[in-house]
Formats: sequence, C-alpha cells, structure tokens
Amino acid sequence: MPSNTLTLVLAANRGTGLEPLTIDRPKAAVPFGGKYRVIDFTLANCLHSGLRQVLVLTQYKSHSLHKHLRDGWSIFNPEMREFITAVPPQQREGLNWYGGPFDAIRQNRYLVERSAAGQVLVLMGEAIYRMDYAELIRAHRESAAVVTLAVRGIREPGSGVQPLVRLDADGRVRELLPAPVDGAPGGLDEPLSTMGVYCFDKSWLLAALDPGREGPDQDLGLDLIAPLLGAVNVCGYRFGGARGRVTPDRYWCDLASIDAYYQANMGLLRADPPLDLYQVDWNIRTYQGQYPPARTVPGATSGTEGIFVNSMLAAGTVISGGGVNHSILFPRVRVHDGAIVDSSILFDGVQVGAGANLRNCIIEKDVQVPAKSRIGFGGKLDAERFPVSADGIVVVPKGYRF
Repeated sequence: MPSNTLTLVLAANRGTGLEPLTIDRPKAAVPFGGKYRVIDFTLANCLHSGLRQVLVLTQYKSHSLHKHLRDGWSIFNPEMREFITAVPPQQREGLNWYGGPFDAIRQNRYLVERSAAGQVLVLMGEAIYRMDYAELIRAHRESAAVVTLAVRGIREPGSGVQPLVRLDADGRVRELLPAPVDGAPGGLDEPLSTMGVYCFDKSWLLAALDPGREGPDQDLGLDLIAPLLGAVNVCGYRFGGARGRVTPDRYWCDLASIDAYYQANMGLLRADPPLDLYQVDWNIRTYQGQYPPARTVPGATSGTEGIFVNSMLAAGTVISGGGVNHSILFPRVRVHDGAIVDSSILFDGVQVGAGANLRNCIIEKDVQVPAKSRIGFGGKLDAERFPVSADGIVVVPKGYRF
C-alpha cells in the first residue's frame, strides 16, 4: 500500500516562533539534535515506511533546505519512479505564493492528478517525531475512510497547540475544535489533538480542491475537514499504539518556540530520553560532512585536559583544554583553553574563545565567541545584545559580530 501512495510534505512554514533561528532558513531546515535538520525526521519516517514518491512543498528562504535535500536525500531511483523532489510555488494559476496548506496542495493539483497513486499522504515537515506511516495507510484502507488523520494524547510528551479531536467508539472523528488559548482540553473525555498527518483518498481530495474555495487556510483539519464531518467518513489513527515498527515513545514536538526547541534538544541528554534516536532499524538519516572524529585534547597553554560530561559531540568537534557539560555541539565546533560551555547548543562551526563562559545559550552557525566572554548569565548586557526567550535562553544570531 505505501507504493500506491503519493506523499506531500509541507515545508513552507517560516517558523516565526523560532526566530532568529529562521531568519535565513525555513523551520524545516533548522538544525536539531547535534547533526540533523527538522525535516529529516519526517523523511526518515517516509523512508522506513516504504514511501518512495515524496514531494516537498517549499517556499520561504528555501535554498538551505533544497541543498540539504540534494546532499542528504538523493537516495531514490528515478528509473523506478522513486523520488524526493522539492516543489516551490509553480504559479501555474497565477502569480501567488503558497497561501496556506490547502492552497499549497491546490497549486500542485496537476502533480496529484498525474500520479497513479490511490491515496495522498499529507505531512507537516516541521515537527519532531517517529511514526510508521505504513500502518496509518493500512488503517485508512481497512476503515474505508475518505480521510484518516493521526491523533495523539495531549498529555503525552510534546509541545505546541494543535486542534482538538473527539472520536466516537469506532474511531470516527465526530468533532474538530480549535485549541483553546490556555491549552486546556476543553472538557473532552479523552483529550486528543491532531499532528499534521493526513491520509486522503486521491479522488476525494481532488474533488475538494475547489479553485473558488473561500475561507481560512491555516489548518487542514479545521479548514478543510471539519466542515464536512458527518457528510464523509473521517477516521482517527492513534499515534504511538501497538501497530507499527517504531518503539512507542509517543514523542511529538512541533518546536513552536525557542523554549520548546531548547527543551526538545536538552531532552535528548536525559538518561532515558523521551525521543528514541537509537532504534537500530529506524535510524534518522541526514547529510553529514566528511569530518574527522570528535576529540578532546589538552589546552596548548594550560595543559589541562579537555573534558565533556553528559553531552553530544558531532564529528569535527575539538575540545582543547575547555569543558563542556550538558550541551549539544554540532560539527566543527572548537572549544578553546579554559572555556566552559554549560547547558547550551552550539551550531556548526562555532568557535568558543579561551576562557569564555557560556550557559543556557543557543549559538548560531559560524559565530566566533571572543575570549573571556560571558553569555547567558542574565543581566542587562545579554538583553541589550541578543534575543532572550521567556525562559531566559540567549540566542546569538547567525553573523553576529562581537
């Protein structure tokens, strides 16, 4: 059944909640977990689920995302009608960019029409989770639904505010509700929410792509499916159940803010992390540069050994007489003599000067932190120089010069 499925990955979101990490890249291309990009998790799910016809709908500052797809995901055989292809707005019906998820699908109607697939899987490519889509597709066929949407318990690990769902005893969707502003479940007996994962019968979806449709275009569940409940068979598929080949960690996070992003990364450092990156038959693929192994060496001046404790170090990283604790270091990071990095995330190519002290920071790509600097200790100086999140996480933007 996966071979009879066309997959559309929505990756056009600017990710305003993640600024300044999304000033020069879309949300789907934001680095995560020491070596990955956010979209790698959705694409890895597709790969392991047997989905081989994948269109990634892109828009906002998409160069880095397109490059990542080319370098890390050019793995399918086009002669076998397999592909992962980036599709920016083609403007076949006008000069508009994608106006929302419905409009993005509608603008690519011709790609859906020319596909021989019987169903269309629509995915949000901007959340962190692992899921066996093959089982969702199988459940969709078994239930004879025209639409099946994945639902998760909102008390389970994850973040973000998604529309609420009410299912009946047979698993059919009876109600889709906007998420309350305060995040409360709204009196539902079993609080469930959507995940941005939808399986459509292709013929029904094509009929629904009305070019004259008016109304909001923010959420497929609320804007497209909710008005039709009762008229068509819409079913819910429970995320993290017994079906599927993924260990049921039930983790889902849409990285809705800098604080959610920071906590999702720091969660990977727990003794029993909420997201399982180490299932041997469900690895998360990405592009990796050909860098030497990470290592620690004594400082050139002090002779003190470089150390790291409870941290992730990517390839090419060198700790030279410095100390790293409870932190995530992406490739090619250098921590120099006497520098201390604590509870921080350092992107590719960051240089931490001798004697610098970083705490509760996110440092963007290629930033050079001068010797003796102190960042993340609160006070007026941090707030004057850098964006600071509600929880006090300091973000040093890309290209910042001290």
